[in-house]
Amino acid sequence: HVQLVESGGGLVQAGGSLRLSCGSSSGHTGRMYCMAWFRLAPGKEREGVVALASDGSTWYADSVKGRFTISLDNTKNTLYLYLQMNALKPEDTAMYYCAADYAPIGCRVGRTPQPDDYNIWGQGTQVTVS
Repeated sequence: HVQLVESGGGLVQAGGSLRLSCGSSSGHTGRMYCMAWFRLAPGKEREGVVALASDGSTWYADSVKGRFTISLDNTKNTLYLYLQMNALKPEDTAMYYCAADYAPIGCRVGRTPQPDDYNIWGQGTQVTVS
């Protein structure tokens, strides 16, 4: 049973940077096909920020292209997913969630990832940009 735990959120001034981390607390993640970061801002629906497939292909929301970068460290039975966020804007303020799934639909090329595509979620980490 895989569980995800996020960390790294906080309060930062506009133009600053944060690095979010997502670790798997247990379970084997070697067959995980898709991993992603979503965010939920007050009054808005949960939206995909970036997705990463096991073949290395990525999808970025237009609003974060050129500013955010996803990376993965998958050694042995422990997985760490990172989100480097640079040039942060107040509109990036949200709760950020790490998500994963064994199915490929959530990171299919040309398709915007949807929350329903993912069945494994973390608790979220708050990012506030002032």
